[in-house]
Amino acid sequence: MPLKLSALAASLAVAAFAAHAGEPHDPMTSFVDATVRGWLATPSVQAAIAASNAAHAGLSEAQLIKRDAAWRAEIGQTKTPTIDAILQSPVSGALRAHVADSGGRITEIILMDNRGMNVAVSDVTSDFWQGDEAKFQQTFPRGPAALHVSEVELDESSQIYQAQVSFTVTDAQGAPVGAVTIGLNAEAF
Repeated sequence: MPLKLSALAASLAVAAFAAHAGEPHDPMTSFVDATVRGWLATPSVQAAIAASNAAHAGLSEAQLIKRDAAWRAEIGQTKTPTIDAILQSPVSGALRAHVADSGGRITEIILMDNRGMNVAVSDVTSDFWQGDEAKFQQTFPRGPAALHVSEVELDESSQIYQAQVSFTVTDAQGAPVGAVTIGLNAEAF
């Protein structure tokens, strides 16, 4: 019986989110606006994005894909220098703390530079380059006000129905410098 109730609750959460999708003030985007945007204005986050932008500025798409392949090859391995460089950064630690403090609402955070490369992550992602995905393509290239909300889907690894809210990250002058994706537990909304 509890499994049926959980499935029913998940279905209702998905339906409720779908009913609000596209509305400018749906609960998920309102939560992200009120909670997350301020985190990204901190000097440490802005410095990490600027450093990543500088490090990746001269790379060709082939070189970006090569770095992405190195990340993917390390997943599940004992030695993970490419992943560790990102996952063990202070900003990634801060993102993990925000996930832990969210009361189960936030499932993951991916901070990207202006090329779609991971700057900091709350957990290991399946790839390093997000630049070929909607979470990046529908945000950073579209300017400072861009917002992308994914469909609610079952995350196989966590068995949680979640949506991703992504938006362009700006500097203190309002210029686009990167993007961020916030995974949200749909059942919490």
